[in-house]
Amino acid sequence: MGLFDFAKNIGAKVFGDKEKPADQAGKIKSHIEKDNPGVTDLEVSVSDGVVSLKGEAASGEALEKAVLLAGNVQGVEKVMAVTVKTPDEPRVEYYEIVSGDTLSGIAKKYYGDAMQYPRLFDANKEVIKDPDLIYPGQKIRIPLD
Repeated sequence: MGLFDFAKNIGAKVFGDKEKPADQAGKIKSHIEKDNPGVTDLEVSVSDGVVSLKGEAASGEALEKAVLLAGNVQGVEKVMAVTVKTPDEPRVEYYEIVSGDTLSGIAKKYYGDAMQYPRLFDANKEVIKDPDLIYPGQKIRIPLD
């Protein structure tokens, strides 16, 4: 899947600034598994703000969600995903939220219909807990199929 950049100073507060990488990795793993997107045998490692994910993904969507869950954590700058298996991956685009964005505005841009915002919310419910609370720098996935 590759290496993805994220805004290091925003996102879910999962661990403290001075925690050891092994402790950070354990907390990120728990954070991902809490909203289990469909990745089994998950292994997480952290080094200087770079998270590596390894495991078996039930789908391309499951892998993408795991990457977004890990990347939208404060202190994470990059996420590298190495998977054992993923079925055919659907067409998807990643979008970085900017100031003034709303899910309905993003839906209008990508789907031509602002009322399609629940589609974006459903595709990102592991990272967006409330469709009215998104923040600049957060990355989301845009399903295009």
